[in-house]
Amino acid sequence: MTDKSKLPSRHVSVGPSKAPQRSYYYAMGISDEEIRQPFVGVASCWNEAAPCNIALMRQAAAVKRGVREAKGTPFEFCTITVTDGIAMGHEGMRSSLVSRDVIADSVELTMRGHCYDALVGIAGCDKSLPGMMMAMLRLNVPSVFLYGGSILPGCWRGKDVTVQDVFEIVGQYSSGKASEAEVHELERVACPSAGACGGQYTANTMACVSEAIGLALPLSSALPAPYESRDAYAEASGRTIMALIEKNLRPRDIVTRKALENAAAVVAATGGSTNGALHLPAMANEVGIEFSLHDVAEIFKRTPYIADLKPGGQYVAKDMGEAGGMPMLMRTLLDGGFLHGDCMTITGKTIAENLEGVVFDTSQKVIRPVTNPITPTGGVVGLRGSLAPDGAIVKVAGMKNLKFSGPARVFNCEEEAFKAVEERNYKAGEVLVIRFEGPKGGPGMREMLATTAAIYGQGMGDKVALITDGRFSGATRGFCVGHVGPEAAEGGPIGLLKDGDMITIDAETGVIDVALSEAELAERRKSFKSKETWYGAGALYKYAQTVGPAWLGACTHPGAKGEKHIYADI
Repeated sequence: MTDKSKLPSRHVSVGPSKAPQRSYYYAMGISDEEIRQPFVGVASCWNEAAPCNIALMRQAAAVKRGVREAKGTPFEFCTITVTDGIAMGHEGMRSSLVSRDVIADSVELTMRGHCYDALVGIAGCDKSLPGMMMAMLRLNVPSVFLYGGSILPGCWRGKDVTVQDVFEIVGQYSSGKASEAEVHELERVACPSAGACGGQYTANTMACVSEAIGLALPLSSALPAPYESRDAYAEASGRTIMALIEKNLRPRDIVTRKALENAAAVVAATGGSTNGALHLPAMANEVGIEFSLHDVAEIFKRTPYIADLKPGGQYVAKDMGEAGGMPMLMRTLLDGGFLHGDCMTITGKTIAENLEGVVFDTSQKVIRPVTNPITPTGGVVGLRGSLAPDGAIVKVAGMKNLKFSGPARVFNCEEEAFKAVEERNYKAGEVLVIRFEGPKGGPGMREMLATTAAIYGQGMGDKVALITDGRFSGATRGFCVGHVGPEAAEGGPIGLLKDGDMITIDAETGVIDVALSEAELAERRKSFKSKETWYGAGALYKYAQTVGPAWLGACTHPGAKGEKHIYADI
């Protein structure tokens, strides 16, 4: 019999006064022995909205087998997911970032309401990964994260393709470079299986983070979602959670400042999504560690870019897994002095101990050694300057020209910009500005993949730059600067721009400036009026009232600094 005297589940399972609660468990066929065991929440973001999530229920079932084998009692529940590929390019994208915090909140509430002792969280699409890990850090019960896996690459005309290619052919179609029949031909084959988008976009970036930060089993991110061999990692995750309960090893023992630095290094080394610089500060907030966009950018600056992954490179997540996955990448980073090897992980061992016996494979072509990087600094760069006093970010993986200067062409929402791009109503040399798309001003900080992909598809990806107080998809490529802060809705300089203002972006020195004096900006600020949003009620309204700035993670609550208690210790 397990001693539950210090476990949350004692509040719903131990003693005569808990007979009403136990009656519910008997109603579900749960035995006396199972009631006496630790209760493990098995949370997944399963839904039928998109391929990213449809394999999660199968993997949850495998996790439960592992929990039961190790003498725990699993309780499966689901939370929401908003899939960016479907939400992209319209009002639905306002729901995406908001869903990250709703996922964390709903997992927290389910765990609190039912007094579960531990958590295995399974996620498949973009914001569901950080959302699930944020819940783990907030609750601080023993936790294991499991990625649902990537999609297999599609094949079109003899080459591997992803959904990124579909977004870009829309631009080719609008400029007469592709026919409607070709668009239809590609869309039918680009996404051939279950799993999250296959390039180093946000889902795969954050899956890599889960291993680097120590919350997921080594190599658990590598296998594509359709492979039933993934189930072995799911079962192992179930067994691991029971070992963590026994050891009382908790997420905040694992996710330290050093662990966050490891995670940021992996984002840089893989040319990962700019969203990593939004989610890592949000995760840090949950444990009370100050780790802003600027801290992330400093690590990006000193970390080599070594994984040749789409959208900036050649390969997809399946190739990364076959090349040795995160252990292979982390091996060379550790040997090169770019990782903290003494960070604890859910295995009960440190990063360095987990990597013992891993030998860098020089025959694979996806991951380079740190001695021969693609570029000596990371694939993502932080920017700061008169146009973005709070900072901004740009993905430079695959880019040749890291400097751009040109006149502003200002749009007050993404739809205005996309219409101009679709109609070819813009010029080479311009800096397209999309504003009032920040966390508050959107609300929801939409991604701009539809617009950036259309620009790239028209062959203009290296001829214009684009800046926004919103976000970009991990699939975005070209000179695209996001997270510009303060956002327009807060009176930031981006909200004061006019057509023709000269903007300079230098991703080598990390500068983004506008050729306006402080006096001119102050004069414009006198007549500035923020744009009113469409959302005066509902979830997006509530989000806009609570969300903080992007450079601090767009958080909706004070995090660990505001805690009066930790759930795990109730």
